[in-house]
This record gives sequence, structure tokens and C-alpha cells, in this order.
Amino acid sequence: MDFFIRNAWADGGAAPASLSQGLGQMVPLVLIFVIFYFLILRPQIKRAKEHKQMVGALAKGDEIVTNGGLLAKVVSVSDDVITVELAAGVQVKMQKAAVASLIPKGTLKDK
Repeated sequence: MDFFIRNAWADGGAAPASLSQGLGQMVPLVLIFVIFYFLILRPQIKRAKEHKQMVGALAKGDEIVTNGGLLAKVVSVSDDVITVELAAGVQVKMQKAAVASLIPKGTLKDK
């Protein structure tokens, strides 16, 4: 029955891991976190900051694109809600956070 379970024989003992070996194993992990920060987290934080500044600077008369792809003109601005005009006489209230971007004034033509 020895071929199913191997006998465990005592060895001289493992050498204790030194501090340099432990740090050497941590270097790849630290490098992965640094790369992750610079390639993913940092650009995302920068975009969120720019979007927050853009939304905070919305004013009456600005022309915007919503997250849904609608082009609209800002009619009024309050704390968290803006009123936009989609077409002549069609006004809609929406959250400021739903603004995707500003477009140059004069893009929307009144017909």
C-alpha cells in the first residue's frame, strides 16, 4: 500500500526566508499596482474632475449634448437640475450629471 501514500521523511528543514527574498517577491505586485494607477485610475479621475467642472460652469444659453445623445439649449440652471429646450416650445428638466458635453454656441440653429 505504499504506492498510494508516500512516506514523509524528515528533511534537514527549510532555510528561513530572508528579508530580501520577501521584498523581491513584493516588487512585481507593487509594479502592477503602479501600472494600474497610471493606466486606469489616474485618467478616470482626471475625466471625472473635468466633467464636474464643466457641469458646474453650465449657464443659460449653453448648448449641450446629453448622455442620451440629445442636443439641447440650456434655459435655466438650479443646484442639481437644469431645464433644457429640445425644440421650439419643448422644455425638459434633467439632472446636471446627465450632460455629456458642451458644444460650440451656434451649433443648434433656430428654424
